Amino acid sequence: MNFTDPSPSPVDPAKAWFDQAVAEKISRNPLTMSLSTVSSEGLPSSRMVLLKGFDDEGAVFYTNYQSLKAQEIDHNSNVSLLFHWDSYERQLRIQGRAKKVSVEESDRYFASRDRLSRIGAWSSRQSEPLKSRTALIGKVAMLTARWVGREIPRPEFWGGYRVSLDLVEFWQGHEGRLHDRIRYIRKEGGWEWLRLQP
Repeated sequence: MNFTDPSPSPVDPAKAWFDQAVAEKISRNPLTMSLSTVSSEGLPSSRMVLLKGFDDEGAVFYTNYQSLKAQEIDHNSNVSLLFHWDSYERQLRIQGRAKKVSVEESDRYFASRDRLSRIGAWSSRQSEPLKSRTALIGKVAMLTARWVGREIPRPEFWGGYRVSLDLVEFWQGHEGRLHDRIRYIRKEGGWEWLRLQP
């Protein structure tokens, strides 16, 4: 990200930050992001999820469509994403609306996951109470036996969301808390950016 002469669009600078974080292996999961949603009672909720796709159309993550996060998105699709790379003194913030990706896109990603993760998606009723870990492991074993030598289909209750890029903000830390901040806001036909005080 060139803070002296910002790009007309935030997409390529964001991709550059993602690519650097992955190439330099700055953590086990360099594309971890905090996803914040709001309940029907107006209470905020945040959790960490993994970025699985990014382009001009938005940021993609996958989850159980019956989970608490999905229920809150159904109620209010406005969400916020936050990436934080402490070793780079960087943050990237996105605000937008979450919308389910196509069935085909969810199918493609699900098929790329390792076998245990696919079985795990079937095994967990995410966010619901669990009697014991033993019960969960037993369900995994039962489903593993069911699909021996067979492809595991994507459950209808599992898939992706794409968060639109309505606002994208880059934050670069500096000594004395004299940070750089550039905020992009999507306008009809393009982007508008402004420099913010630290």
